Amino acid sequence: MRIFFALICFFLLTNCYLAAPSRARADRRPPSVESLHFAQKRMSAVIVTKQADISQWVRRGFPKSQTPTDTDGGTACPISPDGYFLTADHVLKNAGFSNVHVLYGRGSGLQMARARIVWRDPGNDIAIFHAPLVTPAYYTFTPPTLSLPEGTTVFHGGLTTGLKPLYGALNTTIPKQSIFTGPKRFRIDIPLQPGDSGGPILDARAQLIGVNSSVEFLVPMETPIFTESCGVRPNVNKVMKIIAKDRRR
Repeated sequence: MRIFFALICFFLLTNCYLAAPSRARADRRPPSVESLHFAQKRMSAVIVTKQADISQWVRRGFPKSQTPTDTDGGTACPISPDGYFLTADHVLKNAGFSNVHVLYGRGSGLQMARARIVWRDPGNDIAIFHAPLVTPAYYTFTPPTLSLPEGTTVFHGGLTTGLKPLYGALNTTIPKQSIFTGPKRFRIDIPLQPGDSGGPILDARAQLIGVNSSVEFLVPMETPIFTESCGVRPNVNKVMKIIAKDRRR
């Protein structure tokens, strides 16, 4: 149930605006307070349930006693001003039999809508969905023409970890992309938690690198020890083409 406690915090967040500058080089400096606020303003949740209407549950502050028994979900990343979101595909694993709802952060307020799945890539654990919302606070990707070296500062904008001033580094070098580049899996040293799945992994300037996919643990003598978390960076140009094509449908 951690995701629902995270949602309560998410609902109460107040945030400020910061324009995200573009950059051509990896930045190893810690993220600023402004970058953390930038991510908090864009914090969004995706809820998958058979219930077609969850508005009363949301408006009452996500009471545990009223949580739909079949609820699944995680974090979503707004990536356009017109309601397109990126998330991990496994967050939507039950979407074929259920409804997908998105909760979009707007300062101390919250927008909610039913969503439509646009594209899924289960093999690389990444997906795009669309909601009929205006989403002026959204993420831009780090430039696909630049590589991100191992050691680059990163932080996470998930529903759980994104509420904490926690940052780490890439454990994998992410090469620059071409038109033939497929999704790239990478590793970070931030211990993510339930509710963070599908959330944005960001550089120090709050530009989007990719989304969280999983967390890995070493289990010696049945005592879990965190090792690293895994993310997926899609082909940025392909994502933009999928969105452009979907707009024309």
